[in-house]
Amino acid sequence: MTSLIGGGFVWLWERGKRARVLRRKADFFGLVPGETCFIVIGNKHNARGVATHKEIRAMIEVATLAGQLGCDVATESSDDFRGSNDDRTEFCIGGPLGEANLRAGGHLAAHLPGVSILPYGQGPESVAFVVGGRRYLFRKNEVEYALVAKFTPPQATRPVVLVCGQSSLANQAAIHFLKRNHRQVADALDSVDRFCVLIKVADIGTYGFQGASLERDMTGAAFTAS
Repeated sequence: MTSLIGGGFVWLWERGKRARVLRRKADFFGLVPGETCFIVIGNKHNARGVATHKEIRAMIEVATLAGQLGCDVATESSDDFRGSNDDRTEFCIGGPLGEANLRAGGHLAAHLPGVSILPYGQGPESVAFVVGGRRYLFRKNEVEYALVAKFTPPQATRPVVLVCGQSSLANQAAIHFLKRNHRQVADALDSVDRFCVLIKVADIGTYGFQGASLERDMTGAAFTAS
């Protein structure tokens, strides 16, 4: 009898622990079980209507996250979708350069005035992020970065999660990393309601999209006009 009671308490404790973990993950990503979120689908650089394999993998990462938390998932095209996300959490994946994701460019301009992205070019500063006076260079297949920001537009009741990587691999890496390390990242933030973090993807030749880490909390600089 004692062992049965003890086993029951352990089961209840483990069940409660898992529920707390899932609740913290849902809070971090702004998801509410039973509600519908949506993913804004971008394009391959300068190829409207075409998504890269890694962008599709990034979408799958979000879809599995939502499914784990009991949310339905819809998709919208960045070429066509206009308006507020209203009462649905939005995941906007991809950067604005080359018309890859026009909505991402709108989000950056409206809500993240402290973030600049340098244009494509031949020099070492091509596609670099500029935040708080510092530049984060894009070294393809060596070191790449992704900005992940969460904010709630004034006209909406649910947040936008913007995943803006220097490449489609960086987008996938950032989502993959945050799904698994949201608690550690949340502990480094003042609030999970509004934030902007920089994810660094290194040793790509060895670890691919799994070589990601938290580089910096950029919330103060990103949401403040420079």
